[in-house]
Amino acid sequence: MIKALVFDWAGTTIDYGCFSPLGAFVLAFKEFGLDLSLEDARKPMGMLKRDHTIALLEMPHIREQFVKKHRRELREDDVDKIYQSFEDNIFTSLKDYVDLNPYVLQTVQFLRDKNIKIGSTTGYTKKMMDLILPLASQKGYEVDCCVSSDELGYGRPYPYMMYECARRLNVYPQSTIVKVGDTPVDMQEGKNAGCMSIGLVLGSSTLGLSREEVERGENLEALKNKARVTLYEAGADVVIDDLSFLPEALEALEKKMRREIC
Repeated sequence: MIKALVFDWAGTTIDYGCFSPLGAFVLAFKEFGLDLSLEDARKPMGMLKRDHTIALLEMPHIREQFVKKHRRELREDDVDKIYQSFEDNIFTSLKDYVDLNPYVLQTVQFLRDKNIKIGSTTGYTKKMMDLILPLASQKGYEVDCCVSSDELGYGRPYPYMMYECARRLNVYPQSTIVKVGDTPVDMQEGKNAGCMSIGLVLGSSTLGLSREEVERGENLEALKNKARVTLYEAGADVVIDDLSFLPEALEALEKKMRREIC
């Protein structure tokens, strides 16, 4: 009954912990005299990166910093300059964050064996994905389609990238598509498109831990539970630790679909 899965990228299938955009945002804001914490930088994660920049600048304590530093209110051209700095910074490091997350290749094989199509949406721009896609392919990960946030003019939580995935994959209805991601806006994107959503915890931006921090296990269960709650509150139908649990999650969703039909 499930015909396609649409995966996010950073924090879901690559870039464990979703660290690549963080450093680029911190550096970009620092260039304008603004102190941006990693925790704040994560909060809008998954959005179109320009929207992410705007969301950060709309945080009261960040806007207050800007006014104090520049002695005036924020202008549109300031957003453009900070975002351009972010782009410049991320392109210097993006290629270093394309390592596949655990169980990605096994998941692809499982879906291929089931004749389930594989799509993807992302908060990265098409130009960024043009760099990432061939590197991921070299590591064995290829999707049937990839829709970038700047291709349609609207990113998450709007549903339009999901609609475009459905069109390119020729899959209908939306209820037969499952969105898989690691952030609240991933879950919202799926639900807003009329799809089911699966949230991932380990490796996610929502958890925000590196592999080494996960292996150390300090306060890990409490942090995982907090991430689960965040993803469920954002609309997740199922939340799993990692992709090794995906087959049983899909089985549970299919049972739910059958009950609803009956």
